[in-house]
Amino acid sequence: MSTTTLATAAALGGALLLVAPAASAVPTAVHLRAHGTVTAPSGLNERAYPSTDSSVRGVLKYHTQVGLRCKAHAQEVGGNPLWYLLKERNDWIAARYIDNAGEVPLCRNLGRSSLDDSAESRAAMG
Repeated sequence: MSTTTLATAAALGGALLLVAPAASAVPTAVHLRAHGTVTAPSGLNERAYPSTDSSVRGVLKYHTQVGLRCKAHAQEVGGNPLWYLLKERNDWIAARYIDNAGEVPLCRNLGRSSLDDSAESRAAMG
């Protein structure tokens, strides 16, 4: 131990403070990728837009796991106004029938068109 370290310890009333190396720099929280599992026994429709009036593009089977890109507030389904945009394709699913894991961010900068401001679109969005 150096003289400076001993002098510092003496100045602190005899207490010697040892600093452990930064070996514990391992993150304590594991970042989970946002994904969800279909909970609807009959499956879940994938839609072109976050509305039940939108065309169906496919069906996810019960217990299917899917990646979730982001979430948006839109038409309520079973009291839940959230919809998820799938990670792998531009299809929407109602959050009411998804058990999600991981942080799902809000959708930002989604392309909007003049059709989005139509009376029909506003009515479909709830």
